[in-house]
Amino acid sequence: MAMTIRYPVLMSAALLAAPAASADALSLRLPLACEIGRTCFIQHYVDRDPGSGARDYTCGSRTYDGHDGIDIRLSSRPAAAGPAGAVLAAAPGRVLRTRGDAADVSVRETGRDAVAGVECGNGAVIAHADGYETQYCHLAKGSLTVRPGDTVAAGQAIGQVGLSGASEFPHLHFTLRRNGRMLDPFAPTAPAEACLPAGALPPDNLWDASVQPALAYRAGAVLNAGFSGGPVGMAEVETEATGSVEPASGALVAWIRTIGLDTGDAQRLVLQGPDGRVLAENADKPLARPRAQTLIFAGKKRPAAGWGPGTYTATYTVWRAGSVALQHSFSTTLAAR
Repeated sequence: MAMTIRYPVLMSAALLAAPAASADALSLRLPLACEIGRTCFIQHYVDRDPGSGARDYTCGSRTYDGHDGIDIRLSSRPAAAGPAGAVLAAAPGRVLRTRGDAADVSVRETGRDAVAGVECGNGAVIAHADGYETQYCHLAKGSLTVRPGDTVAAGQAIGQVGLSGASEFPHLHFTLRRNGRMLDPFAPTAPAEACLPAGALPPDNLWDASVQPALAYRAGAVLNAGFSGGPVGMAEVETEATGSVEPASGALVAWIRTIGLDTGDAQRLVLQGPDGRVLAENADKPLARPRAQTLIFAGKKRPAAGWGPGTYTATYTVWRAGSVALQHSFSTTLAAR
């Protein structure tokens, strides 16, 4: 019978007691088959605050209280099992425990009481050399391809991303431990109270050199963006069902979804027509608190004469402390009717 995997109760105090990484420390590959910054993004980092607050290794807000791992999310849920959502062993080792029968459904639908005790959902724990262990959570039901006792190679597929356990979006929750104590793979030897620079990874990080450039810390990122001929909601964005714009569409709506915005960030989305004229604008007030995920849109109803041919452009800007922290432009071209 498969063993139930739970999120450990270890908080950031365990980080303080964790052994320092040695010269022969583990080298971790990306545990998800995706491209960081394009098809997948780091949503949350390890919480290094020993109290009731939360901060990541840069003292940023890209985490939440008690979070003991790294959340790597896909920009949208895979339509079917395939390489785009494959969960990979981060290092060679031996499978210790697995679970594969948890429902593959968002906790928004089931409620958190339904996953009490099985917050990890479907997943696996793999033992590595020198007392290291990695844990993989929120896999799709029935997707596991390994069993306890199996030996795995680094980069070997062990399952598929899903929505099992305490998950609201398709992602992999990845936890690293050594001798039973949680480690932050981005800064395993730094004191919990340290605030390390954003950007390039700390020199003591445990990630393989091949993935380090992609894993540089970003204080916000665009998940996806596009245009629709009608209203847009999070459900349509998540399932890539936002539709398209045609010359006869009843509206032209530009939308964009971002993660990792911080308190005080101000967003602005401007939609312009082929002649450069502003058709619609959404200027949001500064955020009162950090936002794990944000969806905003700007649109206009179809004019009586319909949409003219040409390229329609949307520009999204985030201001932080008076400077541009994030900017993204995207466009769609309509042909003549």
